[in-house]
Amino acid sequence: MHEPNDLSAFWMPFTDNRGFKQHPRMFVAAEGMHYTAAAGHQVLDATGGLWCVNAGHARRPIIEAIKQAAERLDFAPTFQLAHPTAFEAAAKLALLMPEGLDRIFFTNSGSESVDTALKIALAYQKARGMGGKTRLIGRERGYHGVGFGGISVGGIVGNRRQFGTLLTGVDHMRHTHDPARNAFTRGQPAHGADLAEDLERIVALHGAETIAAVIVEPVAGSTGVLVPPVGYLERLRAICDAHDILLIFDEVITAFGRVGKATAAERLGVTPDIITMAKGLTNAAVPMGAVAVRREVHDTIVNGAAPGIELFHGYTYSGHPLAAAAAIATLDIYAAEGLFEKAIELGDYWADAVHSLKGARHVIDCRNFGLIGGIELEPRPGAPTKRAMEVFHRAFDSGLLIRVTGDIIALSPPLILEKSHIDEIFGRIGEILAQID
Repeated sequence: MHEPNDLSAFWMPFTDNRGFKQHPRMFVAAEGMHYTAAAGHQVLDATGGLWCVNAGHARRPIIEAIKQAAERLDFAPTFQLAHPTAFEAAAKLALLMPEGLDRIFFTNSGSESVDTALKIALAYQKARGMGGKTRLIGRERGYHGVGFGGISVGGIVGNRRQFGTLLTGVDHMRHTHDPARNAFTRGQPAHGADLAEDLERIVALHGAETIAAVIVEPVAGSTGVLVPPVGYLERLRAICDAHDILLIFDEVITAFGRVGKATAAERLGVTPDIITMAKGLTNAAVPMGAVAVRREVHDTIVNGAAPGIELFHGYTYSGHPLAAAAAIATLDIYAAEGLFEKAIELGDYWADAVHSLKGARHVIDCRNFGLIGGIELEPRPGAPTKRAMEVFHRAFDSGLLIRVTGDIIALSPPLILEKSHIDEIFGRIGEILAQID
């Protein structure tokens, strides 16, 4: 197997670089549900890469679409010019969105999608004569990428503390994690809809006339799988409506079948004004993100502008030909194979497997929604995160890819998985938990 000669040049993201480069663990190939490690063993992918490979690895229709696009048109600018594939991809994506959210802005990542959504919200408020509505409201423990806008509205302390004061005019609601009342809940917790009322506190503090938008993950992933309590998102929508505030759902993780529908908005029955996406849009074969915007928001900005450019925002690679081709092929696979429905079909079996770890050594909570699972471990005294990281390393070495965030194991397998894969995933995790201190 090929090994790089020098590990020093690549500064790895969100990584213990010193630790990794002493004991590197690398992938060299992937197909279906498995990676091949550099050492030669197969690794069952229980995380969909990084929440993004929803249709499984190395899908030939996506590969062929990318190859054909590269041979035909390697790049075309979308500033004052365009190419047909970008419009086709946008139209196909718009059909999957909740009714009315049919204007699509392409980006290259979830982080860019979030910053784009925040800027659109601010531009909308100004375009309709409400230029004083500039405040952005996030939520504690929220993850919205790594752009300055995203980490400003985000609420994961470790992602913020190195970077100063960030954006001004930002506030945060309380998070919804309530293990005292909701531990070991299957699906949506029964308790916590009242936590949405924390937005009323913020409105009272700052004034609704200063608040442009609220952004939340309908199901929070990177912070450790926090499922919204029953009624919480509905209440948040009602408060935003009452105070003329835009509601943004960050669906970078939850879109494209992860929760059983094209979006969590559809699955949960709550429609925001803007949805951010990325990851599963192209099955991660080419970087791409998107923002779906309610038509009224789009039209207010575009039709209310003076002749010329309406929104001074965009990226060199917005709607890139290869990414657009990959998106079209990916959405076709989802439809042809009924992959969005897999999270519903396998939902009970998956939930049973997640909660089979209740009572396992070190486990203090299990939670699930769609084909997402979270297993929270008791931290080692004086050494938080170390126990979960040991599980992560042992899992890889034994042929299983999981994700850990803090002391939480997060699972989000490709939607092509079978019950036998579920059995293997949780059987392996249970064995490892029994072996470690």
